[in-house]
Amino acid sequence: MASDQTQDDPAKKAPAQENAQRETIAKPLSQKQIKKNAAKLKKELETPYRKWLNEDVAYIITDEERSAFKRLQTDEEREQFIEQFWLRRDPTPDTLENEFKEEHYRRIAYANEHYASGIPGWKSDRGRIYITFGPPDEIESHPSGGTYERPPEEGGGTTSTFPFEQWRYRYIEDLGNNIIIEFVDPTMSGEYRMTMDPSEKDALLYVPGAGLTLMEQMGMSDKTQRFNNTDGTHLGVPFGGQTQSMNEFNRLEQFAKLQKPPSIKFHDLEALITSKVSFNVLPMRVQVDYFPITDASVLTAFTIQFNNKDLEFKSTEGVQRAAVNILGRVTSMTRRPISNFEETVEVLSPKEMLQDYAKQKSIYQKIIPLAPGTYRFNVVAKDVVAGTVALYELRIDIPRLDPDKLSSSSLVLADVLQKMPTNSIGAGQFVLGDSKVRPRLDSTFKRDEKLGIYLKVYNFGADENTHKPEGQVEYVIVKSGSNDTILDFTEDLSHVPDASSSQITIEQILPLKDLAPGQYTIQLKVTDKKNNQVLTPSAKFTVT
Repeated sequence: MASDQTQDDPAKKAPAQENAQRETIAKPLSQKQIKKNAAKLKKELETPYRKWLNEDVAYIITDEERSAFKRLQTDEEREQFIEQFWLRRDPTPDTLENEFKEEHYRRIAYANEHYASGIPGWKSDRGRIYITFGPPDEIESHPSGGTYERPPEEGGGTTSTFPFEQWRYRYIEDLGNNIIIEFVDPTMSGEYRMTMDPSEKDALLYVPGAGLTLMEQMGMSDKTQRFNNTDGTHLGVPFGGQTQSMNEFNRLEQFAKLQKPPSIKFHDLEALITSKVSFNVLPMRVQVDYFPITDASVLTAFTIQFNNKDLEFKSTEGVQRAAVNILGRVTSMTRRPISNFEETVEVLSPKEMLQDYAKQKSIYQKIIPLAPGTYRFNVVAKDVVAGTVALYELRIDIPRLDPDKLSSSSLVLADVLQKMPTNSIGAGQFVLGDSKVRPRLDSTFKRDEKLGIYLKVYNFGADENTHKPEGQVEYVIVKSGSNDTILDFTEDLSHVPDASSSQITIEQILPLKDLAPGQYTIQLKVTDKKNNQVLTPSAKFTVT
């Protein structure tokens, strides 16, 4: 059979083969190629994954994990890495909940609410320590500075200080017992920074003859000697000798360890979660609310409510008991498991009060941190006594927080809105930051009740001097059908507690006794005066 291929000249073929062989040898990348690859990687990470890496887990991810994450090529690989990242830290891998992850995002939310100044709270030094190690066991706070009696190890004597805080942890793993961390605000701007030099809080440090230590007062030392110290401080001579905690090597070691991510306790854990659901029999109401923490993470509150009259009660040891088992599941749109939760809701009633309890409602809430995006949410509930089952499926679109635009969380109408005690922050259901916010799912209130309004607003323009937001919120209640304005008042947001340009929490409680029965709309007009931006969230409610 004839071939249509021509024979190459050997003399011409040899150089081509030689070039081909040379091309198989790995060559060093040029500076141009290195920059091109770096730019490509940076572009790939300009996504929620970059935010996750540099914001969500910036303080707890190890160097090895960070390097491994940057080598990943596809979003699918990154999703799998993130899933395994949290599983490695799950203290109870045999349960559906990941307490470490939930506590981590609660800490971020708390830091954003309490430690923001000119920067978001999670970026501050106090925020970083709180997120990494949790709440301290003790806090000594001097928010206005003022007169300060130095302890002997700092030289004794009286001086004046800038605002500062001392946090004490009884124990931190890898650091030891009685860990004291000091934060100072030398600029008086609200931005406290961690220091390893206790003299940094001394407002009279550079004032000759003022704020002297005991040794300096007795003429046994000179204040100018403080500036010749070789231990990284400007402390005076300690009165009674140096303590171990003030040793420069111990202080330096502690300062360095505080910058490191905590060690991982669990490795290479895998989870497989399956569920089987059925059709509706038991009436159930579901509401989903969103509260952004960072650009890449959103606290998503799943609230589930039952009418007690739809539950079956059973007498147990003289008490009427009803119970509902709840299984919730969040998956990707392709059904890949993202998060799960399960809980039993119980109603216990004395026999003689069963009729009153049957008129009430039972409500349950689970808050899960999720990345912005689109998910499926399935919840199955089963009445333990009656055996009836409820199924609810919902597509949820979790919004992304635009750092350059005025944005808000979900507007929640609540029947309970109250501040939590310090020792209860982050504990229990319906807790957002330091407030308990229990939503009224049917938005129906009696005239003798109060309407709670809860909203978080992000990315305000701030006053250059005070770092406080320049804006206001106007509350308007309108009667449906008539468009009559029932209530209209305005609040200056610079006076809101813990207000910062990065985040403001709006909380109002309105009495309803003066509202006639009927349907109403609550309209909020949030104005950012600095950037000339406006938000107008609203919600409907009914008064009976």
